[in-house]
Amino acid sequence: MSIHAVSPLFVGRARELSALGDALVRARAGASSTVLVGGEAGVGKTRLIKEFTERAHDAMVLVGGCLELGTEGLPFAPFTAVLRGLVRELGRDGVAALVPGGTTRGLARLLPEFGEPDKEGAEARARLFEQVLGLLERLAEERPVLLVVEDAHWADRSTRDLLSFLVRYQRTAGRLLTVVTYRTDELHRTHPLRPLLAELGRIEWVTRAELRRLTRREAVAQAASILEREPSPATMDLIYARSEGNPLFVEALLNDAGGDDALPESLRDLLLASVERLPDETQELLRVASAGGQRIEHDLLSAVAGLDDNALSRALRPAVAGNVLVVDGEGYAFRHALIREALHDDLLPGEHTRLHTRFAEALERDLSILPAPRGAIELAHHWHSAHDSTWALVSAWRAAAAARTSTAYDEQLRMLSRVLELWDQVPDAGERIGGDRLSVLRQTATVAHLAGEYERSIALASAALDELDHEADPIRSARMLRQRGLTRYDLGRPGYVDDLRRAAELAPADKPSKVRGQVLESLSRMLHQPEDWREKIATAQLAMEIGHEVGDANVEAHALISLTWARCRYSEMESQLGAFAEARRIAAEGEAYNAVMRCAISESDALEGAGWHERAALVAREGIAEAEHYGLARTSGTFLSINLAEPLVSLGRWDEALEVVEHALDLAPPAPYRASLQGFATDIALARGQFDRAERLLDSSRSVLSRGTYRDQTVLPHLGREVTLLWARGETKSAVEAAARVMEGQDLRASPRYSWPLLVIFARLMVTVAPPGAPSAPFGAALAQLGAALLGRLRELARELEAEGDLQEAQRLTFAAVTGPEPAVSGGAESAAWQVKAWEQAVEAWAALRQPYAEAQCLVGAAQAALAAGDRQGAAVRLARAKELAGPLGATALLEQLDVFGRRARIGGGGGPEETAGGLPLGLTARELEVLREVTSGRSNREIAEVLFISVKTVSVHVSNILAKLGVATRGEAAATAHRLSLFE
Repeated sequence: MSIHAVSPLFVGRARELSALGDALVRARAGASSTVLVGGEAGVGKTRLIKEFTERAHDAMVLVGGCLELGTEGLPFAPFTAVLRGLVRELGRDGVAALVPGGTTRGLARLLPEFGEPDKEGAEARARLFEQVLGLLERLAEERPVLLVVEDAHWADRSTRDLLSFLVRYQRTAGRLLTVVTYRTDELHRTHPLRPLLAELGRIEWVTRAELRRLTRREAVAQAASILEREPSPATMDLIYARSEGNPLFVEALLNDAGGDDALPESLRDLLLASVERLPDETQELLRVASAGGQRIEHDLLSAVAGLDDNALSRALRPAVAGNVLVVDGEGYAFRHALIREALHDDLLPGEHTRLHTRFAEALERDLSILPAPRGAIELAHHWHSAHDSTWALVSAWRAAAAARTSTAYDEQLRMLSRVLELWDQVPDAGERIGGDRLSVLRQTATVAHLAGEYERSIALASAALDELDHEADPIRSARMLRQRGLTRYDLGRPGYVDDLRRAAELAPADKPSKVRGQVLESLSRMLHQPEDWREKIATAQLAMEIGHEVGDANVEAHALISLTWARCRYSEMESQLGAFAEARRIAAEGEAYNAVMRCAISESDALEGAGWHERAALVAREGIAEAEHYGLARTSGTFLSINLAEPLVSLGRWDEALEVVEHALDLAPPAPYRASLQGFATDIALARGQFDRAERLLDSSRSVLSRGTYRDQTVLPHLGREVTLLWARGETKSAVEAAARVMEGQDLRASPRYSWPLLVIFARLMVTVAPPGAPSAPFGAALAQLGAALLGRLRELARELEAEGDLQEAQRLTFAAVTGPEPAVSGGAESAAWQVKAWEQAVEAWAALRQPYAEAQCLVGAAQAALAAGDRQGAAVRLARAKELAGPLGATALLEQLDVFGRRARIGGGGGPEETAGGLPLGLTARELEVLREVTSGRSNREIAEVLFISVKTVSVHVSNILAKLGVATRGEAAATAHRLSLFE
């Protein structure tokens, strides 16, 4: 009776198989997800995936495995394998037709079949990632896609980064199920996959499954399937005790022992037993193959073994028949990595060196045996494992160049680091690679920056600068200073401007050069302080001229953007539009995609700052489309979503703005981008009275902003929202105190664009707690005193603050109307006339800007001012217009205020859910309204009882009813609601 090498029966995995099936069903319905499948070596992850994929009949199955190479994996190995499989199935042109943007030059970094890669640069890696996801999206439009990434414990950093990107953004891909397998027993405490698994595990659409060992009953079923008979209880006791339920070990023990009691003594013996039963020439060939890795191409194995095709096939056939090797495309793979590891570990030291040397020599003769960049990286691995310092250094240098082409920055950094480690062991190292050690240091510092190893980049740059003679070698010194300056800026470290200024001093100025243009462009971009503006303009102008002269479109376009931004006046926007258009043209013609995106970002931001909201939205939307075309939708595209949402909010297109925000948030943008996007959603929630939602959004933004240092454009709007929410919740004292902290801790003179809206919010708050000319303090004398003092400081600040452009002028006019006339203006009719005129000017300014919410807010003030001046008809007209504007916005808080004001003043109609039959607001009785008036004036229950000639107990009952009807918890919140709704004069 025969013995099967592998169990024909799939046992013990019904639950896991069902879970994967359910995930595929959800993917078919459009709900993409990821399943992380973990388990120890030999527990059956590969078998589970095989059984599952065979059942996924309607799905396109894409499988790629991570390949071990020494202690690291090959960069992008599983995705290269997936692409190669797609090319085999669909053809190169078929795949190219599915790539967004109409170009495959990003994918060329993974497969040479797609031609020459596009230009290198910071955006090259982002474009590659975008194109891989875009390809999956297009495939999923046709049918469900099942993407399997096996052995993620061997994944290099580049592979982990791309995998993380795909999982985060896969919700946009439609019908995509991603399955990732990994060995749990490999994940030691510092294993790099551990933090990624933890990070992905927090994503809503990611689930984890860990394969357990088989129970004894399941192991018996597996054994019976292999033996084609029930094993004896004694044999099964021994096998289960030794295997501990690991399916691979159960199979190996059964195949080795054949049911007898003689079992191997160690795991290594167990794994090698199936090899030792093979012919000697096959065993020798397997030892050779073990040095080549888990998977090895037929041609490479033939070259290393020195056998022709017939001899090689004859020697390998017993290994395939014995299920030690499996045929894998144009090569072979060990059925289980543990077998290869045991074989490789069993090599003697001399054999180890000799075999790796033979692999290296075979690859030196014909590197095309393996696809790029795998060939160069494997060559470096074999020379390093052969302990040949000279060729290990040379091959590492070449492998670094190959990794750069693939944007595998982490692998490139590892190869360059190896060059530096071996430098002193190779006397003629410089001649071998065509460069000196300082050149390697500079390149390694640059790559460390690209790989996100900022601290290491700074250390390498500093080490190079210590060795450089700045006077004798100014060009290289300037390059290193620029590199360190840029890295310090990204890390938020001081000294970045000093580095860039020193680099500008060293870069030779006798004739234009690319390095001088790059240094000056970087410096101009990093000068942000108002006192540096003149230097920024002069530096950008010079960088632009140099970039044009030396033909560096990237430098020329970026410098022109910096120059245009520095010169930009919100009151003179028309004159700047031509410069932005020219910068865009230069960048596009030079394929400087990063500059194209920056131009869209800067121009849309400038237009919004000028109050040109429609034009700002158009430029941002076109920029998002360009980002999709260039393969940067989820990087530059998500940033531009911020610049699109802002003008949409200004224009009152709130639902459209929320759609933009939600779509961008679905793409899981970087945390600072997310905070800015959520800020606009918070503004809308506050205006619509959705205070719980606003609180949740603010909490999320707060957690981001508390972990870093951000510019005024991010910080000041957030602080304004914090104060607004406190005030809306009735926590008026806390709101005033928060405003005081902002005024004390922030320089509100530095950024007028973001300071004016804050001044208006604070002014409205202070006028509420300290009404000018009011006989009493509704929130207590102490708070009124603080509010009055802060109002005075706000007036002083407003006098000092520039109002440049129509938008800031509208904010200034609103501030003036809110705070009222200066004391020099006498009271009575003169003051009332001043107030009417001030509010009318503010209303007209917002109407001209087409900002309906701000216009409606100012119309409330204008209506109140008209009523105070005795113009009831004018007040009614303004009130009606405010309702017309606020209604379509769903601005419930403002609409409620308008209704209450209209009823109280008996203008503009009435009626509403809050109004009782007697016409009183919010369901209050006449007596409750009287009590609320006294509560709002700050009186205690006893004082109210004395004023209204009722008992203290009756007052207490009325106060309880009032709190219930207003939906508030405290007397302070009730008073705040009354003031917000202007219930009383």
